[in-house]
Amino acid sequence: MTVEFPVRNDVFMRDIMTVAQLNQAVGQLLERNIPSLWVRGEISNFTQAASGHWYFTLKDSRAAVRAVMFRSRATAVGFVPRAGDQVEVRARVSLYEPRGDYQLQADGMRRAGLGNLYEAFLRLKAQLAEEGLFDPAVKRVPVSLPRAIGVITSLHAAALRDVLSALARRAPQVPVVVYPAPVQGTDAAARLAAQVQLANARQEVDTLLLVRGGGSIEDLWSFNDETLARLVAASAIPVISGVGHETDFTIVDFVADVRAPTPTAAAELACVSRADLLGRVGQAAQRLARGQQRRLDMAAQRLDRAAAQLVSPARRLAHQAERLNTLRHRLASAWKGPHGHRAARTGLLAQRLAHATPDLDRAGERLAALARRLDQAQARQLATRQARVAALAAHLRALDPQHTLARGYAIVRDAQGRILRDAAPLTRGEELDLTFAQGGAQVQVLDKRQ
Repeated sequence: MTVEFPVRNDVFMRDIMTVAQLNQAVGQLLERNIPSLWVRGEISNFTQAASGHWYFTLKDSRAAVRAVMFRSRATAVGFVPRAGDQVEVRARVSLYEPRGDYQLQADGMRRAGLGNLYEAFLRLKAQLAEEGLFDPAVKRVPVSLPRAIGVITSLHAAALRDVLSALARRAPQVPVVVYPAPVQGTDAAARLAAQVQLANARQEVDTLLLVRGGGSIEDLWSFNDETLARLVAASAIPVISGVGHETDFTIVDFVADVRAPTPTAAAELACVSRADLLGRVGQAAQRLARGQQRRLDMAAQRLDRAAAQLVSPARRLAHQAERLNTLRHRLASAWKGPHGHRAARTGLLAQRLAHATPDLDRAGERLAALARRLDQAQARQLATRQARVAALAAHLRALDPQHTLARGYAIVRDAQGRILRDAAPLTRGEELDLTFAQGGAQVQVLDKRQ
């Protein structure tokens, strides 16, 4: 491309110009006469400033030119270029007046030769977004405790090793099913789609991980396939995508239920860690112990209240003596009446009273016998209450699930988490979850006995 333009600016007709005036005039001339254009070249001397602006040199085998891309434009590129990358830059030609160097002010950037691919990526992204496949409302949250996790990737990919290592460290109790498929190549997209269909047909896992390592846009192009994207969006099994590095985006990332920045992060999002589960079990055991202690404390309080309601023989004797003394005073007062008929009547009443007055010796013996019986009854009642409290405590310990598990028993749950008490509904090949006093295990039914 050859740009020709006449020099008509009157500033150049002056006899003497300052350097600043010259650079300003040249800069205006360049900006006014050279339109925005695409330039292809190799990145070198790339620097990303703290402000977010990019400074680099664009070169080929014969020449080089300095370039700048300001942060507002750089954030829309979608990748960070590296030295040696072949790129195509849409830029305007300008002059950096303090040094008199001409430079390119880049407004856009794409990898060289990938313009058509990127445009196809944007078209498909816009189409699927318009159809609602990216809508957060249709996304599902993967189960936190999956019975099994499926991994769709190449058997030779480093991503598979990363995922298996993360799952072995984080949740060794969860089985992993690998659905092998190439992640790069002409037939990779079709085989990845076939494995998504296979996993949904088998229904043997609760979460699917679709992963691979980083790479160029051509390396990741299989994950921009429309058929694969639609199958991922329609999958009955929640899908977590972990394709490339954190800055890499594919169509699968947008249609998946969860997007992870790396394969390892996808594995970490797939399930709750074993350490967290053990922490929850420990907290539940502490709550159970506190509940048991509260019940024992309440039983002790009830026992104390019952004991307080028992009246001692000494208090009863004191009450009877006080009442007898009151009657004696009333009798003496009545006897001293001034009138004769009252005295006579009092004498009669005194005789009747003397006749009705109980034998204190016999009453004392009877009262002593009653006191002994009361002591015996109180002792028996107290022993009965203590035996009942001990029986309740033993019954409570017997009902403690952890105590039962410690004797060698286990809790058996089916795939839905229901506790099984009968072998009748079991089927061959069914997976069961066992909980022991320490840890647990996942088993498969080989046979059953009635």
